[in-house]
Amino acid sequence: MFRRSFMALAATSVLATAACAGGHGMDIVDTAVSADDFNTLVAAVQAADLVDTLKSDGPFTVFAPTDAAFAALPDGTVETLLKPENKDQLVSILTYHVVPGKVMSGDLSDGMMAATVQGDTVTIGTMGGVTVDGANVVQADIEASNGVIHVIDKVIMPGM
Repeated sequence: MFRRSFMALAATSVLATAACAGGHGMDIVDTAVSADDFNTLVAAVQAADLVDTLKSDGPFTVFAPTDAAFAALPDGTVETLLKPENKDQLVSILTYHVVPGKVMSGDLSDGMMAATVQGDTVTIGTMGGVTVDGANVVQADIEASNGVIHVIDKVIMPGM
């Protein structure tokens, strides 16, 4: 029921430009779709039926992996997760990338634990750059009308 989901959709330079231009009229989903580097994430959010959730009021904080982050997973992983019979696992992974509320980079502290929509917690690091469960934040504070996106360089997994 609390499938407030993932769609850690963001965009490195394209979204950063939109955010700086006062483009927070778009929600998290629209922001991700307008970027060229989140095609896999968008497909995963659609396969998990999380689009409507991520278009809702929120607010949400999304740690959004790029297409390159998904491509770095072992061969066949994305294809397997996108199969209808694996929807529950896909939802779990995607919602692990989402924290309820709007958490800006200035709100983060080293060693901070943040509860995810999935139910587990992620660990934030701020020494030598911001990390989330070991994934580097490569673009922070991309504001959307219903939250904020932080672009990360790898897919993070619950329970690992």
